[in-house]
Amino acid sequence: MQKVTCPSCGAPVDFKSHASVMAVCGYCKSTLFKDADSVRDMGKMSAVLEDYSPLQVGTSGSFGGQEFSVVGRIQLRYDAGLWNEWHVLYADGRAAWLSESGGQYTLTEETEARAELPRFDKIRIGATYGILGMLCTAADVRTAQCTGGEGELPFQVGAGWQARVADLRSGRSFVTLDYSEGEAPKLYAGQAVTLEQLKCQLLRDDDIVKDSAAKYTRKVEALACPSCGGSLNWVPGVTRQIVCPSCRSQVDTTADVATVMAAGERMDRLKTTLELGAKATISGRVYQVIGAMQRRDDEGEEWTEYQLYSPRAGFLWLIETAEGWQRAKVQDEWPVWNRSETVKLGSLTFRKLYEYEATVVSAVGAFNWQVRAGDTAQVTEFEAGKNRLAAEQTVDELSWSWSTPVGSDQMRAWFGIAVPDAALAPKADIMKVTEYFLYGIAGFNFIPLTTAFDDTWHYSALAAAAIWLPAKIISLMQD
Repeated sequence: MQKVTCPSCGAPVDFKSHASVMAVCGYCKSTLFKDADSVRDMGKMSAVLEDYSPLQVGTSGSFGGQEFSVVGRIQLRYDAGLWNEWHVLYADGRAAWLSESGGQYTLTEETEARAELPRFDKIRIGATYGILGMLCTAADVRTAQCTGGEGELPFQVGAGWQARVADLRSGRSFVTLDYSEGEAPKLYAGQAVTLEQLKCQLLRDDDIVKDSAAKYTRKVEALACPSCGGSLNWVPGVTRQIVCPSCRSQVDTTADVATVMAAGERMDRLKTTLELGAKATISGRVYQVIGAMQRRDDEGEEWTEYQLYSPRAGFLWLIETAEGWQRAKVQDEWPVWNRSETVKLGSLTFRKLYEYEATVVSAVGAFNWQVRAGDTAQVTEFEAGKNRLAAEQTVDELSWSWSTPVGSDQMRAWFGIAVPDAALAPKADIMKVTEYFLYGIAGFNFIPLTTAFDDTWHYSALAAAAIWLPAKIISLMQD
């Protein structure tokens, strides 16, 4: 460990690793650059956004039999959100990166490439590439800006520093290609992990998380919507965006002052079965509903997706369709998909069920990325028994999620009286049932209609109206 004095404020600053070239003073936030025989003040570094991450500089743990500690962090922002990169130092001196995005974690170390790697502009989402003897699927390709940092880092970053990165997956294996320093990327390899697997200690507890997040969220809670003046009083610190409940403007909350991302965009009020803030105890963890969005496929079918958050367990989704409820979780382990009719994950073989385009119709509440009405994604669903796997692909990202059906008794056990009884039963599409019934009547009366049309058509029309009109009224009442 090397101890130095901050040239700006005189506070002590520790370089725990001799390989670290930069540190952020914990007192005045000056960026200190270490060269061969001196430490220079490179100016101020933006403070990191206070959020609901359980990690902090000083968190320790172990992986693969090696103890480690978290010594630094940078935050990277892209057009739809941001993520944390935690600089990790092992007891034997090795360095690694613990990436945290949307409640998911990956641990990687810099690795020597064994073959030529693809160019940044040639990588396509969903395409597969041979890297380190694995067939890896491109999951995320984007350019991001560094918005803040703390602790010590192995390279120099500052305002305007830009990262060009591509993430690829194979099973639980994870590969990052970092093109920030040129056309030839640095290669980082590792795997998806959980905080439980890392045996993390010195995590921030829930009360400390809420207190520190309040330093940030109070600045936003006191503000009215910049578009309509409505109250923005639902601001979990974990979120990047709020949809104003009054005017539906999308408000960006990743800066100290809330700003409207899509001012004036009006959407019909989204009526949700689960209210924002509703709490559920799922698998021993307390979750809270923080956002809901309504989506529609290319055949006009609509459903509602609720985002739930737990400080320790991260995010999960509850999906409400006409057939009932499903619980969904974004996958850490990926299948290798060659666009065939089946995919295999573990011992299960999933067969292709549906393929459709999903469009966001409206949204309310808060999300850990920016949701916009009109956002589209190509969805391919696979089924194995009652289990489903879904691949959801956009221009910049591919993700897999695993979903299972949730019964009414389970929903009641999770939410208690927060879920209305009527919402626990599947919502039959009465108009579709009616249409099929009328087709049957038409078929049954086909011969009488063709042989004596003038004498029988009005009876058939009256019967059809007597069936269709009540069904239409009931359908409108359900909506």
